[in-house]
Amino acid sequence: MFSTFGTLFRVSTFGESHGRGVGVVIDGCPARLPLTEADIQPQLDRRRPGQSRLTTEREEADQVAILSGTQNGLTLGTPVGLMVPNRDQRPSDYEHLDRTPRPSHADFTYQAKYGIRAASGGGRSSARETIGRVAAGAVAEKFLRDRHGVEIVAWVSAVGELDAPEVDELRIDRAAVDQSAVRCPHAETAGRMIAEISRVLEAADSVGGVVTCVCRNVPVGLGEPVFGKTEALLAQAMLSIPATKGFEIGAGFSGARMRGSRHNDPFVLKDGRLGTLTNRSGGVQGGITNGEPILFRVAFKPPATIGQAQATADFDGQLVTLEARGRHDPCVVPRAVPIVESMAALVLADLALIQKMRG
Repeated sequence: MFSTFGTLFRVSTFGESHGRGVGVVIDGCPARLPLTEADIQPQLDRRRPGQSRLTTEREEADQVAILSGTQNGLTLGTPVGLMVPNRDQRPSDYEHLDRTPRPSHADFTYQAKYGIRAASGGGRSSARETIGRVAAGAVAEKFLRDRHGVEIVAWVSAVGELDAPEVDELRIDRAAVDQSAVRCPHAETAGRMIAEISRVLEAADSVGGVVTCVCRNVPVGLGEPVFGKTEALLAQAMLSIPATKGFEIGAGFSGARMRGSRHNDPFVLKDGRLGTLTNRSGGVQGGITNGEPILFRVAFKPPATIGQAQATADFDGQLVTLEARGRHDPCVVPRAVPIVESMAALVLADLALIQKMRG
C-alpha cells in the first residue's frame, strides 16, 4: 500500500479509523521553521467530527502531539512525527459489514486486492485517514506562508444541485468561510445547503458537493513542463482524498466550450511584473505557475454509507438487504475544506523545495 506522498517534502500517513490512533511522519521539512502544536491544531479542529448536526456524531478531540523533529519550537531538519489518538472507537458498530460490502464503498476492492480489510469503519478507506494529511498540510502551509507569503483558502461552492454564486477569490478568507457550518461564504446559499443536508440526513441518505480552492501569492516558476505539471500534481493530490470524483482548474471543462479568443489570458503589467488580465488558466500555464492565483474545484460524491435499506449482495453473491449502521457524514464537503487546503499546501511546499534545489 502506497501511503507516502511527495518528493522532497515527503509525508507518510498511518493508522486506521478504529485503531489506537492516526498520524504522519514528515521527511524533508526544512530546519529552523518555527513549529508547535498550536500551528497545527486549528486545521485539525476544522476537520474534526462532531462540529454540528451536519457531520458524523463521532466525538473526537483530535489533539495533535509532536513526537519528534523539533526542539525549543524549531524544526531540526529531521523527520517530524505527529500523532492523534482515537478516543471514540466503536468497532462493534460495523460487525454487520463483515460479510457484506457496502455499495460504492471500498470494502469490495480492498478485500479483492489484499484478501483482508479493516471492516470496522473502513480502516484506511475511512476519511479519518486524512488527519495525517491535514496535520502535515498545516506544517507545509506554515513553511509556505513564512517563506513565500502563500495563502490557501477553500470553501464549499456546491451541495447537490445547489450552486453558490462566485466569490472574490482575491479577498475570500477562512473567517468568512467558517461563518457557516456548511463552510459556504454566501449566507443565503449556505442556509439552503444546510436545509438540504438536514433533509438528506432525515431520509437516511447522503449528498455530494464541490469544494473550490484558491492559492494566492504562489511564486512564478513552480512545476515541471511535462510529467511534473503543477495541475497534474494537484489533481493527483485532490483525487487521492476519499470520495473525490472530479477535478478541474481555471476554466476547466467550461473552457472546452470556448474559442481561443475568449479563453486566452492577455498579459498586462501588474505591480511591476507581467501578469494576466483574466485567469482562465487558473494560475498555471504549461504546467508551471505564472504568479496568478491558482484556482481549482474538487467534486465529492455522496458518501457511500447510508442508513436506507439497499438491495445488494454479500461477498458470497447472496442477495441481502443492507441498512448500514455506524456514524457517518451525510455530506463530506464541509469537513473536506481543510483537507483540500492541506493537500494543496503539500503539493506547493514540495514544488517550492524542488525549485529551490534547481537553483
